[in-house]
Amino acid sequence: MFHIVIYILIALAVLIGVFVAIVAMQPSAFRIERSATMSAPPTAPFALVNDFHNWDGWAPWMQIDPTMKKTYEGSLSGTGAKYSWLGNKQVGEGRMTITESRPNEFIRIDLQFIQPFKANNISEFLFKADGPKTTVTWSMTGTKNFMFKAMGLFMSMDKMVGKDFEKGLAGMKEIVEAKK
Repeated sequence: MFHIVIYILIALAVLIGVFVAIVAMQPSAFRIERSATMSAPPTAPFALVNDFHNWDGWAPWMQIDPTMKKTYEGSLSGTGAKYSWLGNKQVGEGRMTITESRPNEFIRIDLQFIQPFKANNISEFLFKADGPKTTVTWSMTGTKNFMFKAMGLFMSMDKMVGKDFEKGLAGMKEIVEAKK
């Protein structure tokens, strides 16, 4: 009986070791990206992103917890604008700061998650005019710690967050095309 327990413990140790090795070999960096084309000039979607006060109308997380606490600091819009939120378990807590804003072309945001997990990511919006239309590309990049690498073996962060990006871009498209 004692030998069986030893064999089981050895097998468990090997399985745990293999799992840890597989997780450790996963990429540390991630990138999530989605795009949508809108029948509007770049000024319209750019204005929705460049001013955090406008995010309530299109950002998918705003609808998940309508009672979340929001705080705006710094510049009203553009570089230096800051937005903090404190919401339910689904929304969590964090803050965003616009670190670069090139009118009607590009916005970079430093994104800090505090709860339910800590993470520092970069979110970017690229606005590319094509005649009377604009393609908006929304991306997020960052690094994955061991826990996120392990979770990535069982669920796709790209699919989960990508769905939110798609909802947000669809909401943005609806707003800018309704203003025509």
